[in-house]
Amino acid sequence: QLKNNAEAAFQVRRYGWSAKLPLSILTNFSEFAVYDCRIKPVKNDNAAHARILYLTYTEYLARWEELIGIFSREAILKGAFDKYIDSKTHKKGTAEVDTAFLTEIERWRDMLARNIALRNSVLSSRQLNFAVQQTIDRIIFLRICEDRGIEDYGRLLALQNGPKIYTRLFQHFSEADERYNSGLFHFKAEKGRDDPDTLTPSLIIDDKILKDILKNLYYPDSPYEFSVLPADILGQVYEQFLGQVIRLTPAHRAVIEQKPDIKKAGGVYYTPTYIVDYIVKQTVGPLVHNQKLNQISHLKILDPACGSGSFLLGAYQFLLDWHSEHYQKNPSKWASGKNPRLYQISGGTWQLTLPERKRILLNNLYGVDIDPQAVEVTKLSLLLKVLENEQNLFSQLSLWKERVLPDLDNNIKCGNSLISTDFYQGQQLGLLDEETLYRINAFDWESEFAPILKTGGFDAVIGNPPYGALLSSLEIDYLREKQTTAQYQIDTYPLFIEKAYYLSKQNGYFGMIVPSAWVASQYNEALRQFIVSKTILKNVVIAPKNTFVSATVETLILISKKTEPKETQFLVERWDKKEKISYFLDQKEIEKQPAYRFSVYCEPKITKLLDKIDSLSMPLSEYASVVWGVKIYQKGKGKPKQKGEESQRKIFHSSTKTKQTHKPLIGGREINRYVIDWKGMYVDYGEWLAEPRTPDWFTGWRILVREVTDKGIIQASMMESDFVFSNSVDGIRLKKKESEKGYELAFILGIINSKFISFYHLNTSANAFKGTFPKLLVKDLLTFPIRTIDFDNPTDKANHDKLVQFVEQMIAFNKQLAAENEPQTKTLLKRRIDAIDRQIDELVYRLYGLTVEEIEIVEKNK
Repeated sequence: QLKNNAEAAFQVRRYGWSAKLPLSILTNFSEFAVYDCRIKPVKNDNAAHARILYLTYTEYLARWEELIGIFSREAILKGAFDKYIDSKTHKKGTAEVDTAFLTEIERWRDMLARNIALRNSVLSSRQLNFAVQQTIDRIIFLRICEDRGIEDYGRLLALQNGPKIYTRLFQHFSEADERYNSGLFHFKAEKGRDDPDTLTPSLIIDDKILKDILKNLYYPDSPYEFSVLPADILGQVYEQFLGQVIRLTPAHRAVIEQKPDIKKAGGVYYTPTYIVDYIVKQTVGPLVHNQKLNQISHLKILDPACGSGSFLLGAYQFLLDWHSEHYQKNPSKWASGKNPRLYQISGGTWQLTLPERKRILLNNLYGVDIDPQAVEVTKLSLLLKVLENEQNLFSQLSLWKERVLPDLDNNIKCGNSLISTDFYQGQQLGLLDEETLYRINAFDWESEFAPILKTGGFDAVIGNPPYGALLSSLEIDYLREKQTTAQYQIDTYPLFIEKAYYLSKQNGYFGMIVPSAWVASQYNEALRQFIVSKTILKNVVIAPKNTFVSATVETLILISKKTEPKETQFLVERWDKKEKISYFLDQKEIEKQPAYRFSVYCEPKITKLLDKIDSLSMPLSEYASVVWGVKIYQKGKGKPKQKGEESQRKIFHSSTKTKQTHKPLIGGREINRYVIDWKGMYVDYGEWLAEPRTPDWFTGWRILVREVTDKGIIQASMMESDFVFSNSVDGIRLKKKESEKGYELAFILGIINSKFISFYHLNTSANAFKGTFPKLLVKDLLTFPIRTIDFDNPTDKANHDKLVQFVEQMIAFNKQLAAENEPQTKTLLKRRIDAIDRQIDELVYRLYGLTVEEIEIVEKNK
């Protein structure tokens, strides 16, 4: 009976969980069970654990409509199965396979690092990292091969019986060298290959450590079914794994810690598969369209920052699919002859032969990464992809006479994609220590990929380049000299875009996912000019928020073609959760914009509306002065210069006024729409602050604007009292000449707090989309369009005065609301505030002459 069969339940849950399937079905036809496979299977689970539906044949008839309504082919195609998953599966107790496997291999790394450091006292940190990484990679590779039927099942497990496990494990590795020809197992010097691994053969590892690792790779201790573990899941695991490094203490003890550049970036972010697939389709797709087989064979595809290999895996799968589809148009031709490309497996399905899969990989795919561990992981991922679904190697090859896997040393290389070996010509090489040379890892593209670059370059360059990398002053000076996009505050992703251009063939494509700020940031003018003047923009996709788990940066996909920019229209897509929006923008129009800034967030109808608004207005800078608030702490600033400890101890802050120099302080969180809620904090004001302001900014009427907006909604109020405001607040003062004309500060505040201006900001500033903390900066405020008022025109003056009246009412009612504690009165006040707020929005729409259709655009825009 399935009802109580814990072993059968564990088996189906292992498959489903390892393959990242939310549900799995277990049936012998007389019984029907559905399991939630997001819950990690554990060997002692009973048969009912994670089971969300159980029926016997006696119940089928009564519940037939339910069964076919969820599990039939037609129901699945209509999405009923997906809805069932959403309604039945639950988060409590769930554990994704990638998270669990990451935890497992991090545990291995910790055990191996500590033990190898203890037993092998002459190893350096780099050697230790290499030894641990290679040992883990080799074990994982062989274990996956076992579950796929390529290796004898249980061979690794059998090694735990008896002493000297590592000696016998290494013998297994040596046999794998003979069998697979992979750099993963390369222990003997061979002509035309890189230097062999002479380090790991002599390692000493305690049996206890290896027993623990090997035992937990097998049923019933292991929840993993490696035969169905997707390659991209393994990549996600390794991407996180590579974010840490082993460091040796002076006592030669191993410590695991986050890499400095990863720490600065806030973590490791694996590119989701759907992003990879889109970029591959838009870059490699046009290259294979209507092309012949021999033309496809010459395509060269590069990822210059390959990480764990996700983009190369995506490109490889795309090419495998293309070749398989091509050959299956005439299977009898391609499945015969001396070098068949296809063979038939059980069920009549056609599959590419192993030699053909190897040929495609070696001919078409290339990668570079500065991290040697990442390079090894990319190779591992690609080698496992070669063997995916491969279960009859013995019928294709004589394994002991012909090696199975390709050597990827000429395809996947380790080096710094941005810094060439000419870096050393400008330096005194003897003054650079070994660690600096190792970290910079200069790479000469011209020699490493000479045949490709001599014939024009790569056909497609793809990837997710790093951003926010830690660069030394030497590297920054070099990059400023060598790359035109190295402007102001240097970030690495613009440099990778420029490098992609120069590595591409004429008419080649490059596609990357990068931070979205480059389209409007003041620091990326050179990059925008470079792209617009040298390439054809093909696609720009605004990726969904939280594309990268835990990352706050907003991203977009850039697809360009290296050719003279004759076409003017490019496609913009916005992938929101609920819908996909697409429209075309004009590349030639970007050239006309100041600093080549452009907004991909604006549909043409919005752009037209913004142009209309600007034509009726003058920027706020004409009417008012704007200042960023006081910066209290910064090391090296102030008189005397701050040392850093001031910020940690908050020595200039006080909750009470105890000194003459104490001034009341307002921060961003205390600023709301039409109300200021001071929390009672003071600041010790004087030249010792990092960036003080002139005292006149802290007295008299001024508008205070919170720098961080509330979900895109601007928060501003005005005050006359003497208060200092911090650098999370911007201040606005009306210019005297404008005041003399008749303009009132409340008029400016009403416009700034209107839906209309929040709409304007969201569609004109890259700062409005800064992830968790969307911002409104001084430079944004200065450009806000303020409707010009003709005070000799009775209608204009009446509208101005009416808006001032509404704003004064809003301030008064909000102040009353803040002091009120009787529920019914508070409700009435809120209703009055909402009503006046709507009147302000309607009046602002009239001031700017918006039509009904234009008002609808503003109201619907989020």
